[in-house]
Amino acid sequence: CRGLRRAPLPPAGPAMDLAYVCEWEKKPKSNHCPSIPLVCAWSCRNLIAFTTDLKNEEEKDLTHMVHIIDTEHPWDVYSVNSGHAEVITCLEWDQSGSRLLSADADGHIKCWSMTDHLANSWENTVGSMVEGDPVVALSWLHNGVKLALHVEKSGASNFGEKFSRVKFSPSLTLFGGKPMEGWIAVTISGLVTVSLLKPNGQVLTSTESLCRLRCRVALADVAFTGGGNIVVATSDGSSTSPVQFYKVCVSVVNEKCKIDTEILPSLFMRCTTDPARKDKYPAITHLKFLARDMSEQVLLCASNQNSSIVECWSLRKEGLPVNNIFQQISPVVGDKPPMILKWRILSATNDLDRVSAVALPKLPISLTNTDLKVANDTKFFPGLGLALAFHDGSVHIVHRLSLQMMAVFYGSSSQRPVDEQTIKRQRTAGPLVHFKAMQLSWTSLALAGVDNHGKLSMLRISPSMGHVLDMNMSLRHLLFLLEYCMVTGYDWWDILLHVQPNMVQNLVEKLHEEYMRQNAALQQVLSTRIVAMKASLCKLSSSTIARVCDYHAKLFLIAISCTLKSLLRPHFLNTPDKSPGDRLTEICSKITDIDIDKVMINLKTEEFVLEMTTLQSLQQLIQWVGDFVLYLLASLPNQGSPVRPGHSFLRDGAALGMFRELMVVIRIWGLLKPSCLPVYTATSDTQDSMSLLFRLLTKLWLCCREENHITEPDDTLIDECCLLPSQLLIPNIDWLPINDGIISKLQNKQLVRLQFGKAPGLVGHTLSSQFDAFVRAPGQPKIDHLRRLHLGAYPTEECKSCTRCGCVTMLKSPNKVTAVKQWEQRWIKNCLCGGLWRRMPLSYS
Repeated sequence: CRGLRRAPLPPAGPAMDLAYVCEWEKKPKSNHCPSIPLVCAWSCRNLIAFTTDLKNEEEKDLTHMVHIIDTEHPWDVYSVNSGHAEVITCLEWDQSGSRLLSADADGHIKCWSMTDHLANSWENTVGSMVEGDPVVALSWLHNGVKLALHVEKSGASNFGEKFSRVKFSPSLTLFGGKPMEGWIAVTISGLVTVSLLKPNGQVLTSTESLCRLRCRVALADVAFTGGGNIVVATSDGSSTSPVQFYKVCVSVVNEKCKIDTEILPSLFMRCTTDPARKDKYPAITHLKFLARDMSEQVLLCASNQNSSIVECWSLRKEGLPVNNIFQQISPVVGDKPPMILKWRILSATNDLDRVSAVALPKLPISLTNTDLKVANDTKFFPGLGLALAFHDGSVHIVHRLSLQMMAVFYGSSSQRPVDEQTIKRQRTAGPLVHFKAMQLSWTSLALAGVDNHGKLSMLRISPSMGHVLDMNMSLRHLLFLLEYCMVTGYDWWDILLHVQPNMVQNLVEKLHEEYMRQNAALQQVLSTRIVAMKASLCKLSSSTIARVCDYHAKLFLIAISCTLKSLLRPHFLNTPDKSPGDRLTEICSKITDIDIDKVMINLKTEEFVLEMTTLQSLQQLIQWVGDFVLYLLASLPNQGSPVRPGHSFLRDGAALGMFRELMVVIRIWGLLKPSCLPVYTATSDTQDSMSLLFRLLTKLWLCCREENHITEPDDTLIDECCLLPSQLLIPNIDWLPINDGIISKLQNKQLVRLQFGKAPGLVGHTLSSQFDAFVRAPGQPKIDHLRRLHLGAYPTEECKSCTRCGCVTMLKSPNKVTAVKQWEQRWIKNCLCGGLWRRMPLSYS
């Protein structure tokens, strides 16, 4: 058994530090107090849910509250009266991070979902209950999706080698193999209840006893096997009693849910068989599977009033020895003894301070061997550690298999040991501030804890665990995890916590290099996600801040291009292999003529015929295309200034090609409906503005159409672009507003103190001055960034903003045209950058 108490402290360099702390405002008549037990959950979208009890001094009653925050705006908390009559015992996010389960000590389970896809608006939709039976464990059924990370192959060029799809069966499937949604819960009396969400919205619930001899269940946890079964671990709370395991199979027979259970091998904690510790740790206080999809490994913690011990166990197949007499009677086929399942202890700690909370990693890391030596070879990777919080306020990150120390954090109330000879820490009078509930982020680079005062703390966990590694190792870890988020679609906010300004350029370049190594199909799938990721990275450095505008403009351009080209319809029913949009791209790339009318001749104009109302409804999007092309060409003479937005477009052949295609489409549509054309303010009435812009755009595109052979624009083109301001009025481009989030304020590693419900006055940020030239002054008309509609200086329509990029758009659609609704459906659930929406007050500034 490996010891933890006497393990050497990590080398110099903070392995964990506080990023921010958010606490409740103290009110005279009511205040938030931690519930007992206190629970929290962290979703893959970086939403954190936690509980408190709202205590009213006048009425002397408790309201059980559920709070949901976005880690980028922790002060913007959404607090809801859960409606639970008893204390909330469990919180669980689903695999998409958009629904939340809550269960209480009266057996009631509620499912919460977003209202209008808003991160700060939730409602209880469905639920189930086991009347009067407290729920001790809760989990969503597995959907069969599991992606394994191969840390040892982090240097590979192919994403398929780094991240592989694991064959994993859903807990229950519908017709056609589609996974059925639902949840499973374990109650204190030994019942297991399963609730299934039918496609029609109804809930199908069934309850069964785990075994014939029902007994009290104080602790339980749920895990899943690759074959579609469910494993439940239970304990009655006494360390002298066995930890029981059950296999649960769920099926639907004749429109009814059926539950079958089977007893699996059990175990006794090692500390109870040690004569020196036989009666030292009377209670099992924590029981957790190491991962939801890893039913073969379990973590146990036994405690007394002052100390704890932690053990890690693994379920293995072992040969059953057979006596020679029986072998002669019935020889074993192939000389292989029969196999049995048996729990074996992997590792255990020495005596620790009393453990108050445990947080397990969510990264599905694939270890090629469970041998501890092999596991320790990659011990500096953050996803291999689990977190233990202690009653003295400290937090330890230990290896999830060997339980060896990887990192340590000392809270304000804990005392740092002077040297290794210190055996016991001095204890102060009164209860110390410590975490009662903790959760690791989905990349294990951040840790959220709620303490016994109801305060939320956000901790960074160093990618190198505080050790001095190879100069590129930490950068490689960050890049590897960014790629993982890009492939899975998970939010990467917790990775940005560790990105310093001097890393941004390197990370963006490396990310682009790795992306370009993938096959064309995968590149197309990830095309918008990598642009959004680059934008969020560039926001963290003053030297790349202007490129944030470019990346968001590119996201908008890609969305417009896809939407407008999807409206084109082939003229004949027997359509060729290529769609009209694909043929448009092919023809525009082959024909390099600078005359827009000569390019139009090669297209089948009948494929571009649309209804007049549809064309007119697209005018705002068409106007943005025309304005942006004019802005880009007018800024070409200043191309040597990378601090100007739009600079990167001047060397982006693919983006310029998209603009060129859209100009051709707009030209054809203008013949059908002239009022849908972009409006320009020209000095001459006879000037054909679109022809002029297309001619200059084509010349610029020809300079950079081939990525490996980019040439400088000739003097003639630059001179013509210099004349544009005298020919056309150059529009002001409405760039995205400065995001009011906290990520860019955390780079100086100074602790930020926040208060729930009160936006912080974080002023003096060095990056904000870089945006001054691109932001509308207060009192100027505001704009719907996605519909390109002017909202006025003081909007009267309800709006929503993106939690990541700050994009603002109206909550309700004012349009009834099908084509515009198709455009709006692209971002009904998420912003174009992938961020979640949050409701804004009417008087937003």
